[in-house]
Amino acid sequence: MKLALYFAARLRGAKQSNRYISFISLSSSVGVGLGCFVLILLLSIMNGFERELTHRILSFIPHGELFAIDRKGIENWQAQQEELKADPRIKTVTPYTKITGMVQFKGKLKAAEITGIEVEEQPRDWPTQVSEKTWQAFQNNPYSVLLGKGIMMKLNIVKGDSIQFLVPTQTADLSFKAPQTVSLEVAGSIAIGGELDNLIGLMHLDTASLESGIASGAQGLRIMLHDPFAANSVMREIGYAFPQAIYMSDWSRTQGHLYEDIQLVRVVVYIALTLVIAVACFNIVSTLVMAVREKRSAIAIMKTMGASDTLIKQIFMIQGLLNGLMGIALGTGAAVLVAPKLSTIVGSIENVLGIKVLSGDVYFINFLPSELHLTDVVLTVLVATLLCVLATLYPASKAAKVAPAAALNG
Repeated sequence: MKLALYFAARLRGAKQSNRYISFISLSSSVGVGLGCFVLILLLSIMNGFERELTHRILSFIPHGELFAIDRKGIENWQAQQEELKADPRIKTVTPYTKITGMVQFKGKLKAAEITGIEVEEQPRDWPTQVSEKTWQAFQNNPYSVLLGKGIMMKLNIVKGDSIQFLVPTQTADLSFKAPQTVSLEVAGSIAIGGELDNLIGLMHLDTASLESGIASGAQGLRIMLHDPFAANSVMREIGYAFPQAIYMSDWSRTQGHLYEDIQLVRVVVYIALTLVIAVACFNIVSTLVMAVREKRSAIAIMKTMGASDTLIKQIFMIQGLLNGLMGIALGTGAAVLVAPKLSTIVGSIENVLGIKVLSGDVYFINFLPSELHLTDVVLTVLVATLLCVLATLYPASKAAKVAPAAALNG
């Protein structure tokens, strides 16, 4: 192997005299390096989106819900809550009553889904966007409400305003009836991101249950899990074992499309960028094929001196790998340096150019997230190295088949 490395280095140095071969060699290194750089960067962005999905939306949206099929609500929900809390997979269990209606303010209407919660049972950092003063004001007034930032902007509502919440009235014969009106004072806003800000709201559980006619005091139970990605199987198990007829749901049914989109883009990015690296490796094939043709005499001389076919193959495989590994090292090194600071870099570019890459009105975040994972780096390096090795096999095989007599006579 040492002998193969020595001859590969000598041939690589001699090759630099041919400018065309040198250019093809350089372009192969640049292509492989650029492919590795972009692939690691885009995978880091996908990791960032997944992190923000978990920390933002899944910190507010319950991982699972159990809710009654009728207006009676969850029977004896306090006992059911305590029983579910004993499950080691469950992080928290809180009662809720959800009301879908219309927010009315100064003649304007906006559809909203306001959830009644037990304020005392919520951790202080939930939701994280609400200040201590705002949360205190919300906690002290049973007829206060926290509205999504989008709702407040569209209706021009400010903190301290009084709104009318129109609650649909259900009748036994399904006939139309005037909605029930609930007067609420706006204690502040909440901002999760994206379309949720145009829909959500929070109010007190007792008020929501009273105004919507929930007899037991809670329409359902909100469940937060230690592992939100196990919500589907866990909620099915809990729901089937529940002593009351209920509906069950989990976050994957309401917000799962975001996670599926992230995973789909991750797969597409990996396939596309792997193909880009593979195309760059074709330059390695071209470089080595031209090098074999140029060094036919040198190969013939080495064979007459006793060099085996295996040694010849090793020489040209190592020569091609040097080009690929140089690109892999440069591309991976640049990606490792840039990926952790990508959010700051993109933010600075946005400020300079006056543009916005992600709009908070459309997406659930308004910045480009990034989180570098070691597994992505290692996998990218391994795949790129494998492609480089495969690219050297054909030229190395051609070099080993050079006939000394024909090459020297030619």
